[in-house]
Order: sequence, then structure tokens, then C-alpha cells
Amino acid sequence: MNIGYARVSTEDQNLDMQIDALEEAKCDHIYKEKMSGTIHDRPALDKALNFMRKGDTLVVWKLDRLGRSLRHLIEVINQLMDSGMYFMSLQEKIDTTSTSGKLIFHIFAALAEFEREIISERTKAGLIAARARGRIGGRPKKLNEEQTQMVKKMWKDHTIPIDEICRTFNISRATLYHYLKE
Repeated sequence: MNIGYARVSTEDQNLDMQIDALEEAKCDHIYKEKMSGTIHDRPALDKALNFMRKGDTLVVWKLDRLGRSLRHLIEVINQLMDSGMYFMSLQEKIDTTSTSGKLIFHIFAALAEFEREIISERTKAGLIAARARGRIGGRPKKLNEEQTQMVKKMWKDHTIPIDEICRTFNISRATLYHYLKE
């Protein structure tokens, strides 16, 4: 059974072209959605995926109608394939029911993984270069060394309430305890 999924990003846009293409592709059911692709929860897509059974094919007009990102697209298609279901994109002519369609999908997946690894390598190299120049990442410390010593003295005094110490230095209890551990 072919299950269609059509999506446009705004209420002003029209689904007709996608629906016509999905009907021409002989979709038995078509789930429609007017919602940005960046939104994580897409009820119509969830309904389509929950409706599908082993051997069914999810059909979209174009790849970008399904995935929020290449990574998300690959996750969804992998979930389908792991469940014995298939995927078809009409514009890109990807059809995982065929051997060549599976090959194209796996090439996309390999490219996405390669891209993630390159981004990770660049990030690590950038952090190493920044550290070599004396820059340390993360949030700046709330208290300097002198203030930290004062906080520790005040805390050891036991006559000053913790809330007052926190107010004096404009820090939360969690931050206070963090500095006390150091």
C-alpha cells in the first residue's frame, strides 16, 4: 500500500500540486499538513507513520517535504526500512523498493555521516586553536578568586545565612555550593 504525505510550510501555501502527484503515484491514503518543516512534532506525519504496516511505502512529492534536516530524513527512512517498509520521493526518483533506490539512499546517508564527521573535526580543531591562544570555552566564572575566598570564609563562619551570602554575591545556592566544592 502506498501512503502519501504532503506538507507545506504555511497556511497560505497550497497542497494541490503535491496531492495531485501523490494521487498519480496511486497513494491509497494521503496525509496532509500545513506546518513548518522545522517543527519537531508533526501530527499528520506521525499518523502516516503509525498507519503504515510492513510492506507499505511512504511516498512524498519531494525529500524536503519529509525531513527537517538530512539527518532527520535519514533517521525516518532508516526507521521505515528497519520495520520492513519502503520510501519513495517522486521528484528525486528515489524508491527504496528497488536496489538502485536503496543504493541512492545509502549514498545520501554516507554523505550525511561524512558531513557530520567533518563538522566535528572542524569544531575540535577550532577548540584546540582557541585553547592554544589562551581562550577557554564555556560560561565566564561568576566570582573571581578573591570573591571565592570570601564566600568560603563567610560559609565557614556559620553565623551568616546561606541566602544572605547568595544575595551579597548575586549567586544562586547551586553556584555557591559549586564554589564550595572547588
